[in-house]
Amino acid sequence: MDSDRTFIIVGAGFAGAKAAETLRAEGFEGRIALIGAEPERPYERPPLSKDYLRGEAEAKPYVHEEAFYADNRIELRPRTRVESIELSAAEVVLETGERLGYERLLLATGAEPRRVSVPGADLDGVMYLRTIADSEAIRDRIGAGSKLVTIGAGWIGAEVAASARQKGCEVTAIERASLPLERVLGPELGAIYRDIHVDHGVKMLTDTALEAFEGEATLEAVRTADGKRIDADLVVVGVGVAPRTGLAEAAGIEVDNGVVVDDRLRTSAADVFAAGDLANADHPLFGRRIRVEHWANALNQGPAAARNMLGADRPYDAVPYFFSDQYDVGMEYAGYATEWDEVVFRGAPKEREFIAFWLKDGRVLAGMNVNLWDVTDDIQALVRSQQRIERDRLADPDVPLSDLVPAGSRAAGT
Repeated sequence: MDSDRTFIIVGAGFAGAKAAETLRAEGFEGRIALIGAEPERPYERPPLSKDYLRGEAEAKPYVHEEAFYADNRIELRPRTRVESIELSAAEVVLETGERLGYERLLLATGAEPRRVSVPGADLDGVMYLRTIADSEAIRDRIGAGSKLVTIGAGWIGAEVAASARQKGCEVTAIERASLPLERVLGPELGAIYRDIHVDHGVKMLTDTALEAFEGEATLEAVRTADGKRIDADLVVVGVGVAPRTGLAEAAGIEVDNGVVVDDRLRTSAADVFAAGDLANADHPLFGRRIRVEHWANALNQGPAAARNMLGADRPYDAVPYFFSDQYDVGMEYAGYATEWDEVVFRGAPKEREFIAFWLKDGRVLAGMNVNLWDVTDDIQALVRSQQRIERDRLADPDVPLSDLVPAGSRAAGT
């Protein structure tokens, strides 16, 4: 009977919370334990670098109302660390020594910021952004006239820089690459985002490496490898994240740039699944394993894992999606492009209203719409089709995107 079964979710973030919600929505009547190390109940992370950081959001970005968990008989256990997983006994061991047996286990422990190891890295004022507490601590320090330096101009660095400028900070961004976001978007889009930030008063130091943080007990300045010294009241380090694989690795579960899972989100261990930032998943559409560190992946992959824990046996093949808002420039990206032949633009890049498409062998790998809306479904369908698209028609704004989508390429329900 379902009521005699126990499903445990380790990681009370967005993916874990949506998985627990889905288990109940799908009719599971057994015990659900949702275990998280943070003191907060599950919340969404995108606002932490945007409106929540700027103090514009009235409430914390929780996934559910507080009563949701009790009302749905979900045993939410914040401030609780899992010490180990014992696969042979099908148990998780908490740091208190308590043991919880499971029939199915979902790992959704997410990722953590990569740290920098330079002199002064432990000074007060050197900060990272991952949690609500981090966002609140940064928010307390940004304001008109304060001097902020971001280390890294990827998504976190760029969004924090934008939010800080909107609050009146003096902002310098230090980036090892030649352009912000170059690793993800390439030089054409990186140049656009560089100009967006420069136009809003950010001092952008590219091709620049960090040497040290300076100060006695409190941060006073940032020193670069080429000898520059930048006065700073606050540094936010955004040099990427690393999946939290320690529990899985110690248990003997296969790990390779995250926890390795198949297209059903099953790990190498029986009855153990993984989802969210942690999961390096076989993707049927791309024919390879991919690990996606974005909100939509947690939103969709947590429920997909939950359904497969219940026996659905369905592949997870959602087209990756993420979004970013910086100043008055909003964007959505759909697809997965790590190498490409060319970038094709539709619209007006100079006016920052356009769609960019990443192509390889004439096929759309990904598309990003900037200040143009209601096109994501069409972009995802183009990606899903894996068919060659005529370049000139793709670039022509007078040709509706829907006319380019091959029949049968849309996901169910779109």
